[in-house]
Amino acid sequence: MFGLGPIELIIIIVIILLIFGAKRFPDIGKGLGGAIREFKNIKKEISPKETEKKGQDSDNSRKNKDAPPALEAKVVEKVLEQVPGVRKVMAVKKKAESIKKIIK
Repeated sequence: MFGLGPIELIIIIVIILLIFGAKRFPDIGKGLGGAIREFKNIKKEISPKETEKKGQDSDNSRKNKDAPPALEAKVVEKVLEQVPGVRKVMAVKKKAESIKKIIK
């Protein structure tokens, strides 16, 4: 697993427990698990679309180059939503953006 042995993994887990504490450890695990699940779901959604796009013209292939940043943005947003403290920040950010739109 990434070239890490069991001893290294145990040391990493102990360091994480020391930094975040035992109370937040399950929340971090849930957040990471949810982020991985969302990443897999997004990957499954895009995979059928990519096979359809391969048969299209080269003009459409230029548009596909824009797809990875959109995918990256979705994944980043989903990952950030899964982290406990970041959810509140994301909600405040969305509210601030909506207020900016109203003001303009």
